[in-house]
Amino acid sequence: MPKIQAPTVAEHRAAQRAALLDAARALLSEETERAPSLAAVARRAGLARSSVYAYFKSRDDLLDALIVDTFPRWSAYVRQQMGKARTPGDRVLAYVNANLRLVARGDHALARALAATGRTDALANSSRLLHDELQTPLRAALADHGAYDPDRTAELIQSLVYSLSQMIEDGLAERAARRLARELLAPYLNSAPTRPT
Repeated sequence: MPKIQAPTVAEHRAAQRAALLDAARALLSEETERAPSLAAVARRAGLARSSVYAYFKSRDDLLDALIVDTFPRWSAYVRQQMGKARTPGDRVLAYVNANLRLVARGDHALARALAATGRTDALANSSRLLHDELQTPLRAALADHGAYDPDRTAELIQSLVYSLSQMIEDGLAERAARRLARELLAPYLNSAPTRPT
């Protein structure tokens, strides 16, 4: 039996699994057109190829696990950034900036790479869950800000995030994208909307 590198077998297995997911994530971000082989993932993680099968039955199983692992990280990061903001308007801007940061560092490219590998069902389901999960704190921030229709306003802000994400992927610097978002949203976020009666 190989020597474990953690206090317990369960912690060792969790660390090995995380190392394999990180290796797959790195390989996919380097080559977005095709999924890495299990052998390549094992090599990148510094593990024997045979040990990969203790965690994943196939490459598709590994990719599905990567999808399930990636989106909660995205959500946690966005929520963490929103939690640091002082005002509802600042929380909305933090939502936009956090999403743009993740796009700029390549997380969105990973989602596109996963889509290109054919894992469209798992990806679509996870994307829908991520969208729904992220809309909750955004809508709450907008409601606290006094938005007349927080649901539709959240969709408008998400459209802005999507457009700026595309611009980043086409070469626009993250800083420039954030500036554009702030320029567009600041007049609204720095005011106190009044709901029509």
